[in-house]
Amino acid sequence: MELPLVKREEPVELAEDIWASAARIAVVGIFIIMFGLCLYFCRPVLLPVTAAIVIGTTFAPLVKALARQGVPSWVTAGVIGLSLAALAGLALTFLAQPLTDWIARAPEMGAIIKQKLYVLDRPLNALRELREAFLPSPGKAVAVEPPLAVVTPVITLVTPAVIEFVLFFVTLIFFLAVQMDFRRYTATFFASREAKLRFIRIANDIERRLFSYLATVTVINLCLGISVTFGAWLFGLSSPVLFGLAAMVLNYIPYVGAACMTLLLLALGLVSFSQLAWGIAPAVAFVLLATIEG
Repeated sequence: MELPLVKREEPVELAEDIWASAARIAVVGIFIIMFGLCLYFCRPVLLPVTAAIVIGTTFAPLVKALARQGVPSWVTAGVIGLSLAALAGLALTFLAQPLTDWIARAPEMGAIIKQKLYVLDRPLNALRELREAFLPSPGKAVAVEPPLAVVTPVITLVTPAVIEFVLFFVTLIFFLAVQMDFRRYTATFFASREAKLRFIRIANDIERRLFSYLATVTVINLCLGISVTFGAWLFGLSSPVLFGLAAMVLNYIPYVGAACMTLLLLALGLVSFSQLAWGIAPAVAFVLLATIEG
């Protein structure tokens, strides 16, 4: 008498579960990759729009306070936008001449820095030889640049910057003018009255906290910029106000801004002073100041 065969479906179900989980993970991974590509290709639009929304949220309490006094939102938004544009234009006008001088002296500054850091020549040559051993470079070819080879990169760089600049200010003015109406419209998507009130409270709390945070950071960065200006003047560096403005603006970027400012002071210190100790002194002083500020 033969015993009936018992079929087990557990392995089949286990395999189906594994493939279903793998399919879900693959879908999530594809979504993350496509989302990252979308952000990468849309950054010329997303960056100025996002910056305008953040800054607009910061100035929103001022717009609402003046609206309660009878000042139209469009008037306040226009004044804020034009004031920021005027400040940006004034800063560019003030900084144009020092930046032009530095760019003109770039080859000379590079040669001086290379001469001051001669102690690093041997390690850098060793790294260069090691790279050539693993990744040999092709033979050098003589390239003939067309007459517009210098003008074309400048146009390519300036044109998107101007477009993003205009997009930023248009978005900022529009957001400041309609942000209260937009908030009321967004609140209508919530069904209950409690949910609408909760949304408005959360939005108001975000505005207050963001305004307080940026106001505090701006005061700290302003004090840092004044300290750097005074320090650059004491060290005898040219255009000390430019160093102060650079320190103030770059300090809005955590860690990266301070690192860029340190490298800038190090490079210009090596160019300005004949002795290596005095050349690195401004950068060391800024690192100590940034450490105390942080």
